[in-house]
Amino acid sequence: MSEQTTALVTGANKGIGYEIAAGLGALGWRIGVGARDRQRRDTAVEKLRANGVDAFGVPLDVTDDASAAAAAELIADHAGGLDVLVNNSAITGGMPQTPTTLAPATVRAVVETNVIGVVRVTNAMLPMLRASSAPRIVNMSSSVGSLALQTTPGIDMGPVPAAYLASKTFLNALTVQYAKELGGTKILINSGCPGFTATDLNGFSGVRTPQEGAAIAIRLATLPDDGPTGGFFDDAGPVPW
Repeated sequence: MSEQTTALVTGANKGIGYEIAAGLGALGWRIGVGARDRQRRDTAVEKLRANGVDAFGVPLDVTDDASAAAAAELIADHAGGLDVLVNNSAITGGMPQTPTTLAPATVRAVVETNVIGVVRVTNAMLPMLRASSAPRIVNMSSSVGSLALQTTPGIDMGPVPAAYLASKTFLNALTVQYAKELGGTKILINSGCPGFTATDLNGFSGVRTPQEGAAIAIRLATLPDDGPTGGFFDDAGPVPW
């Protein structure tokens, strides 16, 4: 491992993912910009480099086993290892998305990216993370996946897509299980909620900027060694499961 901290951010070519990459890069970290689209990936890398970030492109389709394996090899060759993984890639599956009208194919597609994709990429990167002196994993979730908030009288979570909501609940459950299994290691893994951020996922209707949405991921990626693991947090603190 080199002395410089290396992070991989998935879905880092735009929105919150790009701002996470920019924020971590501003710390002097080497940033792997994970994205499927070559042109958008290259543009993001160029923009980050123009702002002084040590960035490199990582071709990555989180729904493809071979792509995740190739990404791990590229990072190992380019950076010598990995210290931080931010699982940011996600899709909504489109709107409207009520349970009674939901197509099984939509659920399958959303879970493939938002949940299975996280498992696929995390497990591909784990050997390098285990070798790091301060490994961190951040799973970008959402408070709409909180069963506690969804079932609390008087709290209106808005017209949230059913498959997307369920995928974030699923992701939070996986975060807890990863934390349990990795409890005897240096790896800290947590879920983070960016808040209602203006991105293309919601037609830019959010009230927070992508930079504001990225703040929680940056905080969880830079936790001290005695920081929490297996938690769910937003800018205000813990989010109920």
